[in-house]
Amino acid sequence: MNEQSIAAILHRQREAFRAGPPNLAQRRETLKRLGHAVKASAEELAQAVSADFGHRSRHETLMADIFPVIAAARHARFHLRRWMRARTVWPGLELAPSRARIMAQPLGVVGVVSPWNYPVNLALTPLVAALAAGDRVMLKPSELTPRTAETLKEMLGGLFLEEEVAVVLGGPEVGAAFCALPFDALLFTGSTEVGRKVLAATAETLTPATLELGGKSPCVIAPGADLAQAAACIAVGKLLNAGQSCIAPDYVLLPAEIKPIFVKLFTETVNKLYPSLLDNADYTSVISDAHYMRLTRMVEEARQSGAEIVVIDPANENPPPSSRKFAPTLILDPSEDLCVMREEIFGPILPALGYQTFDSALDFVNARPRPLALYYFGPEDRNLRRLLAGAHAGGVTVNQTMSHFVAENLPFGGVGPSGMGAYHGEAGFRAFSHAKPVLLQSRLDSRILLRPPYGKLTEAVLRFMLRG
Repeated sequence: MNEQSIAAILHRQREAFRAGPPNLAQRRETLKRLGHAVKASAEELAQAVSADFGHRSRHETLMADIFPVIAAARHARFHLRRWMRARTVWPGLELAPSRARIMAQPLGVVGVVSPWNYPVNLALTPLVAALAAGDRVMLKPSELTPRTAETLKEMLGGLFLEEEVAVVLGGPEVGAAFCALPFDALLFTGSTEVGRKVLAATAETLTPATLELGGKSPCVIAPGADLAQAAACIAVGKLLNAGQSCIAPDYVLLPAEIKPIFVKLFTETVNKLYPSLLDNADYTSVISDAHYMRLTRMVEEARQSGAEIVVIDPANENPPPSSRKFAPTLILDPSEDLCVMREEIFGPILPALGYQTFDSALDFVNARPRPLALYYFGPEDRNLRRLLAGAHAGGVTVNQTMSHFVAENLPFGGVGPSGMGAYHGEAGFRAFSHAKPVLLQSRLDSRILLRPPYGKLTEAVLRFMLRG
């Protein structure tokens, strides 16, 4: 697709939007049809995703790509009446006896740019939010998952007219042209580096942007934590999708004296989860040769620096690079200048660093860019309260990893370099709606007391208004 054809779709969607937004019943029916279509296409989508990855666990696709979309559509249908209802507010004594309300009005045409790592979930959950808000949508899937993108285009093309929902395919040039369009709102999910370029493009058109980026999401293990539980939860969260998750645990901070025990427990958990790697249907491949080599360079740099490397390969298969099955790898106490500690890993590599005091662990987290997720393991005590009050992150899960993402009543989004804005559930509906304030003036109008010519009555009214 070229820039002119993409712009033409936007024009047609905007013209169609002017005919009027869908009502409650129409939106609910649309969300129901979408949820049913995703469920009906689940196996086909799972096969497409696996083909794009080289191998992607079917169960992981159903859990992490298909289920969240169906759950989001169901949640929105159930709560949509309340979200759409105008909220009555008090305009203040100074404007009495007027009335005021806030209406949720659809923005118009929403652009969605989705990434490759969860190519169904991160394309369709924003679509659910935008359709719930009553908007038209243009979707640009990642070119790194072309089979999934084609399957999504075919599925959505059977559900919607192009004036309602359109899927735009193409590479980086198409993506750049897409982000430069004057949408009424744009949601981008991807890397912080690309997010900066997207924000620059939207600045030219003054398009409101929601950016879901990434960063290095820490796990903080506090004194008194159940270490076996922590190791198991971190292993599961880290190795889901082979670590190719924007909220995957990116490094672990734990008391220095228990680090050897954590390594043992983590290794034992991985051996149980994945007794083999190469022909294991549950263990996902790295998306591309380039990403595989990037991970290889990270580990080799750490090895050359003198850091201890623990490669977990239960069957001693030494999976070849052609399989892109990267063995789970721990890097113990890497120096802070290494690539593995500066860049988001996005793979099954986990640095583990020992700390002397909990304060030093908090200082370590706060000295770095604000992450998309933060994980705490330990008792719900003073340490947890200090972490929640003092450490910034897009979201927090306590004594588990990644679970906050699937809670539809919780907004999902980043802060600072990990993103801006949020969606999921009501937060997504609000992100793609305009909160329109409406003031209804009664026949009795107190504003006549503030009209010229100003005099003693005006002075008295102003003294009341300016009271402390």
